[in-house]
Amino acid sequence: MAQVPQTFFDALAVRAWCGLALEALGRAREEIDAINVYPVADGDTGTNLYLTVESAAAAVEAVFEGHEAGAAAGTAPGTGPSLADAARAMAHGALIGARGNSGTILAQLLRGMAQVLAGDEAAAHADGQGLRQALRHAADSARQAVAHPVEGTVLTVASAAARAAADAEGDCGSVARAAYEGARVALAETPGRLPVLRRAGVVDAGGRGLVTVLAALVQTFTGETPRIPADPAGQQGGRVPRPLPEPDPGGTPGACTDTAAGPDHGAPTGPAFEVIYLLEADDEAVARLRRRLDALGDSLVVVGGDGLWNVHVHVDDAGAAVEAGVEAGRPYRIRITHFGAADVHTTGAGRPALPERPRRAVVAVVPGEGLAGLYAEAGATTVLARPGEPPASGELVQAVRRSGAHEVVLLPNDADLRHTAAAAADQARAEGLRVALIPTRSAVQGIAALAVHEPERRFDEDVVSMTSAAGATRYAEVTVAERQSWTMAGICQAGDVLGLIDGDVAVIGQEVAATASAVLDRMLAAGGEMVTLVVGDDAPDTVAAHLETRVREGYLAVDTVVYSGGHQGALLLIGVE
Repeated sequence: MAQVPQTFFDALAVRAWCGLALEALGRAREEIDAINVYPVADGDTGTNLYLTVESAAAAVEAVFEGHEAGAAAGTAPGTGPSLADAARAMAHGALIGARGNSGTILAQLLRGMAQVLAGDEAAAHADGQGLRQALRHAADSARQAVAHPVEGTVLTVASAAARAAADAEGDCGSVARAAYEGARVALAETPGRLPVLRRAGVVDAGGRGLVTVLAALVQTFTGETPRIPADPAGQQGGRVPRPLPEPDPGGTPGACTDTAAGPDHGAPTGPAFEVIYLLEADDEAVARLRRRLDALGDSLVVVGGDGLWNVHVHVDDAGAAVEAGVEAGRPYRIRITHFGAADVHTTGAGRPALPERPRRAVVAVVPGEGLAGLYAEAGATTVLARPGEPPASGELVQAVRRSGAHEVVLLPNDADLRHTAAAAADQARAEGLRVALIPTRSAVQGIAALAVHEPERRFDEDVVSMTSAAGATRYAEVTVAERQSWTMAGICQAGDVLGLIDGDVAVIGQEVAATASAVLDRMLAAGGEMVTLVVGDDAPDTVAAHLETRVREGYLAVDTVVYSGGHQGALLLIGVE
């Protein structure tokens, strides 16, 4: 659909730009994914940028729809949202929807622009001078968000765009065109600035995505679509001539030795997990968090402000990264991805392999940060379900895509999510993936299934084994009643401690330890060899030790394993195998 060129940068221009950028990234997504080798060759930069802009565009559309509904009801003026409203919505949408390293940086670029564009609440629009200032502030704020900037990345491309815009004169169209041209030239030069790109024969994938977004900005103001070369560096497919391997006796001259959203160049491989979460915290706590995460891993990018942040880091200890967030504030929408053998952290000393899809992955919904770390360490891609915030089918589909595997085992770990998970599985199958849904009703059943998962086994055999292990695990939880209610065990009052076995209330008590003991006794009366306890943050400190002692003294040959569940809703999850 033809777009009407915008003369000034107003709310309509924000809306048009987001829509055009989303369309352009949709067309370029596979190409960008294919050249993604830095900082991790996991082939998802194009997809992550697309999902980030999709979230930004949806937020802007919501603001327009809200104003239209208000105008129809007579509660809002019919002039539509202001530039400040639209710019802030764009930034917020990108922040909460940011995916991956490049998506997180793009979110900060958009936030930096919005801070300038929304600076004057009364301004109906910004002119060329305002756009120049917005691009400059965007580049600076994105660089500040990265723990250790590296040249030859999207940061370099953003800075080049800002410099070119600063030298331009005229209206928004002229400034946007200059920014695009500056970015395009800088992108072509990225292989000369980052040796890992030169050896792989590609330009920077994140930078390629930013050039696409800036091309959409040009189209917004001029109606013209700049032609992005199939290869910004002069060859086909975004690739540059591949040089012969260079000798590297103890280090490549000129190679970056710091990380910018990038790996430790002195190591043959990098961290095993990507951890991303939204965080509600104050500035002082986030400053401490940056230092803590910087010591834990690499590729650290923390973007946002005003109490809401998006945190991205690559680490070996995913649980520690999440725990650091818990100490800083309230982390949520936690996503932990295990890098497979094909997801190579590229270094200055080795030639990266081009990304290949792993054969099989497990995607699991988990109720708390502690379990998210546990599942991730076992190799699963996780989706966090906080109390009262169950994931939608779209989030599960995104997690399946994020796993990058041809074959996926989906563990919903909640009886109430069976329809949501089934819809997600159907959608993923329609995209050509092989997906098996194991109807796990509790995270402890998921733990049992994951324990017998063997990706080298035939898919059907693996699914049967995991399903059998989950089905052989009885599950229970201990929680607190929120209100008076009729249950299978009688009437409970608000504040009573409830023990649920296989989803039904079986015990009503006043103390957590006593109720949990009664639940455990009922479960073990039918036999069992292994007890799994997942303890929530709100449970009494002594309850795990009390139950371990009870099992050890009362049930011979029954083992107990205890995990920390974090903010998981229930005080305690119990599994008996």
